[in-house]
Amino acid sequence: MNAIHDTGCLVAGQWLTEGPRAERVGPYVRQVVSRARTAQADDVTAALDYARRSARAIARLAPATRADILERAAAAISERGEEFARLLALELGKPLKDGRGEVLRVADTLSVAAAEARRIGGEVLPVAGWARGVGNTALTQRAPAGPVLAITPFNAPTNLLAHKLAASFAAGNTTIVKPPPQAPAVSTALVELLLDAGMPVEAVQVLHGGGEVGARLCAAPEIAVVSFTGGVAAGHAVAHAAGPKRVLLELGGNAATIVCEDADVAEAARICARTGYSNSGQSCISVQRVYVQRSRFDDFADALTGEVKALAVGDPLDPATDVGSMVDDAAAERVVRWSAEAAGAGARITAGGSRDGAVMAPTVVVAPPRDARVVREEVFGALVAVLPYDGFDEVIEECNRSSYGLQAGIFTHDVRRILTAWRELEVGGLIVNGSSNFRLDHVPFGGVKDSGIGRESPRWMIEDFTVTKTLMLKGLTIWGDQ
Repeated sequence: MNAIHDTGCLVAGQWLTEGPRAERVGPYVRQVVSRARTAQADDVTAALDYARRSARAIARLAPATRADILERAAAAISERGEEFARLLALELGKPLKDGRGEVLRVADTLSVAAAEARRIGGEVLPVAGWARGVGNTALTQRAPAGPVLAITPFNAPTNLLAHKLAASFAAGNTTIVKPPPQAPAVSTALVELLLDAGMPVEAVQVLHGGGEVGARLCAAPEIAVVSFTGGVAAGHAVAHAAGPKRVLLELGGNAATIVCEDADVAEAARICARTGYSNSGQSCISVQRVYVQRSRFDDFADALTGEVKALAVGDPLDPATDVGSMVDDAAAERVVRWSAEAAGAGARITAGGSRDGAVMAPTVVVAPPRDARVVREEVFGALVAVLPYDGFDEVIEECNRSSYGLQAGIFTHDVRRILTAWRELEVGGLIVNGSSNFRLDHVPFGGVKDSGIGRESPRWMIEDFTVTKTLMLKGLTIWGDQ
């Protein structure tokens, strides 16, 4: 029996533990693993008022002070990596392998945010380059935008929270965090770690709850910036509720990877197998559609099937496990249903296609129809579809048929194809000789179309979490005045 992790709401500098609670049943262990005190209407009001009052105090912290705190937090999470990886396994069924990888990324994200805090500045504007500006000097600075609302998803709850909270704090803002109901304990543990590292309590609050809590926070005039990661429908609701304020949305994907005829098929299959089923495919850039040049199609499909069948499936707390459980039974059942629909329309299921509770057997769907849901919609599960293509122009068009446009991958050594794909694919990023599922946390990340608005990565997020303020010095010049 695992201990139940109780967590409270952090409101106006106080942890609130009394009151109604929501329980989280671990999808693999099938028992309650955490309980979160849910935010009430009065809590939301108090949190918004406190955020408004705290904004100036956090803005007055020197960038070096913010950076030092984030660096201490990065060191602390590195020391406590196993604790966080175990919490991810219990609350989400994420294998220890994946959880450890996520914690390493959290440490990187915090370190990068610290470095970017030290670089916040401004510029001297060339006002004397035009006649009306002669005799004057103008400067700009990046100033904190104001209270930030961070709404995070279940699939990478610690690293995505680290991106939002660390960048907001680096920029000099106070933040209200609304964690995912599926991962309250691990999300709150990261906030506690940051507080222990020296983050002022005025800099962060935590409100647990469902969509009604998020909707009220989004609509609040006290909030200056909303940063949301989640599904398309929820993202549209966030944008509608937020109204005329800055809204950043990372909404998912239907990632394609192209395997050209000159690719190392065995290596491409190995990489797609490893990156298509990590975290049970519950990643917005997880490999979903693999388009293979027809002359190499059968070889790739066979190689991928072999690699997938070799994956270790089961207990996420077993260090050898490659694929644990999905977030819940309903998610796994949806993937089973979609794979069966594809098979009924003529596709071949060469691996998987079944589930045991929330554990989805890693599934390979070969040659599904182009209008099958496993091709057209976001699967967000342990399934990869493999499709043939003939011409390169054709495959670019097929990739772009999706309403999403987050990331893509391509395996080729042909520089012309690489540049053509980079130019023509309607995505935010292209990975060369790798699958779509690769990300460095100090590189801009985000998409186009239904994949959202904005870019995540501390440097780019700090730009979104700050505003440009201009200082005009009339009659004072650092330039010539003749």
